[in-house]
Amino acid sequence: MDIYTIHKMDSKLIAFPERKSAFLVCLIGVLILLPVNVKSGVSEPSFSPQKHGSITAIYIVNHGGHAGIVLSRSKFPKRVLPERANFPNADYLEVGWGDRDYYQARDPHFGLLLKAALLPSGSVLHVVGFNTKPVEFFPVSEIVRIDLTGSGMEKLVQYIGNSFARNDEGFAQVLGTGLYGHSYFYLSRENYHLFKTCNVWIAKALHTAGIPVTPFTSISTDSLMKQLYEYGEIVNKKPDK
Repeated sequence: MDIYTIHKMDSKLIAFPERKSAFLVCLIGVLILLPVNVKSGVSEPSFSPQKHGSITAIYIVNHGGHAGIVLSRSKFPKRVLPERANFPNADYLEVGWGDRDYYQARDPHFGLLLKAALLPSGSVLHVVGFNTKPVEFFPVSEIVRIDLTGSGMEKLVQYIGNSFARNDEGFAQVLGTGLYGHSYFYLSRENYHLFKTCNVWIAKALHTAGIPVTPFTSISTDSLMKQLYEYGEIVNKKPDK
């Protein structure tokens, strides 16, 4: 039986199947990467609230086998993310990344899962716009808040913007509506493979922003979130199973 995550959309509670089978992809990666003990260098952390300058919160949402980054729409300059125009009434944007075929499938089967795990393939970004607090929009998802300085935020949004595949005019291709709420899938310029899962992509984004997480040990959502406990605050607890 499918496990469901509840998301809030237009004051209604909508149920969406959580893709627990994605955990198998993460597990395969963990088994292969266990012998690897690589921690790339990182510049001075830019997340510390003790630093001078402006501080802005971002949120990492644990959807089960997948995670997303939530930040204020206003933090995306138009030149970096022209797609923000598709969400004119949103206060927040959630961005996720994943295998092109598996992520977009409404009823993903094992063949897509296996292909995503074993074969390098194209990828997509999933962008959701909403105007309530993240803990209200994702009431049953684990959420960790992390504070970034201005320079950290600039690096984060640039990383996200650079992940989109763009035409000569600088616009990304919309592939279809997203999974929940006001959302769209966009073509990404990056490849998905065993060593770069959805959670590794988020870890790399955070690492770029100055948060000293280790992408190579962030294959699964749980391994990613456990690293973030040290650098952020749990604002919504993981639901009991």
